[in-house]
Amino acid sequence: MQRLYDFLRRHPTGVDVFWAVFLFGISLASETARGESQGTESPLAIVPIVLLLCLVVALRRRMPERMLLLAVGLGVVQLALDVETTSADFAFLVIVYTVAATGARWASRLALTIGLCAAPVAQLRWPNENSGVFGNVAIMIFQTVPFALAWVLGDSIRTRRAYFAQLEERNARLEKEREAQAKVAVAAERARIARELHDVVAHNVSVMVVQADGAAYVLDAAPDQAKKALETISSTGRQALAEMRRLLGVLRTGEHQEGGEYVPQPDVEQIEDLVEQCRGSGLPVDFKIEGTPRQLPSGVELTAYRIVQEALTNTRKHGGPNAGASVRLVYFDDGLGLLVEDDGKGAPHELYEEGGADGAGHGLIGMRERVGMVGGTLDAGPRPGGGFRISALLPLKPAH
Repeated sequence: MQRLYDFLRRHPTGVDVFWAVFLFGISLASETARGESQGTESPLAIVPIVLLLCLVVALRRRMPERMLLLAVGLGVVQLALDVETTSADFAFLVIVYTVAATGARWASRLALTIGLCAAPVAQLRWPNENSGVFGNVAIMIFQTVPFALAWVLGDSIRTRRAYFAQLEERNARLEKEREAQAKVAVAAERARIARELHDVVAHNVSVMVVQADGAAYVLDAAPDQAKKALETISSTGRQALAEMRRLLGVLRTGEHQEGGEYVPQPDVEQIEDLVEQCRGSGLPVDFKIEGTPRQLPSGVELTAYRIVQEALTNTRKHGGPNAGASVRLVYFDDGLGLLVEDDGKGAPHELYEEGGADGAGHGLIGMRERVGMVGGTLDAGPRPGGGFRISALLPLKPAH
């Protein structure tokens, strides 16, 4: 049955032609039977009228407006030639429904008018002699109701189709918006990973370079110090590889859905380890915590860690010899304050804005993006008397 239904939906004109042929046969049979019962012959004009009315049914969905006008013309011809209503006049009911459902608006209004006038005009033209005035009026009303119902049904079908078309359009628009949002999310995720990789590689590689230079310098004179520097290089490289594996693992499709475990994100507690690492690489760092330490949102903790990491990396690269740095963490009631300063010769402020040490676009710009993501503020610039200062305030709740 489903296949038959699908076939009929794919061939609507064929279905209409079938019903038109059926209506033509019924009409001729009924007119022949009526002629025999009345002892008269059917007028010759009835055959082409019946044939054209059946044509209206056959082509109603292909050209509804034209078929409506043809039906109106045939109705006028019936009135003029005194051809009483036949079974083929059922085509008027069909075309009223069709035009209301699929035709133009002017055609729909015309169909409603014709439908409401057809029965009264026919009853006035061919009244029932056996019924009185009230009987003819009752018949007129009874015959008008089907036309009104046909038009109402067709118009409701039109409204329903328009509603579903609007829903489909809306769904298509939402689908495009979802695709656009997905692309934006992918771009944002790539930018985040790029920032993470920059911070990891820039910091750890700079530590390894400093330790390698120191090991090469004291290799012959102090083998123990050279060995310690090599051990620092080894541990720093392993740490960098671990963080890079975690970041690159995000790019693997579905890994987070298959039970893959990632290395935890750095937090505020690891800033002290970061400071110790910098001290071990030869950069004196004064580290202090003010206020009462407490658990912070993961985004705030990661942002704080990366800001300190980037600031100390820039100090190591641009501070020059004998440069020192200080790191202050201040716990407020509504946020976390960061102050990172150094007393080195520094680099031009524009170099940081254009991308930090490597010019890759992840210096102060990357810091500002990180701070902006958590709704905080960042102030960075040269210190009076030399050096560089980075100050940030990270709220516990993002600003709306």
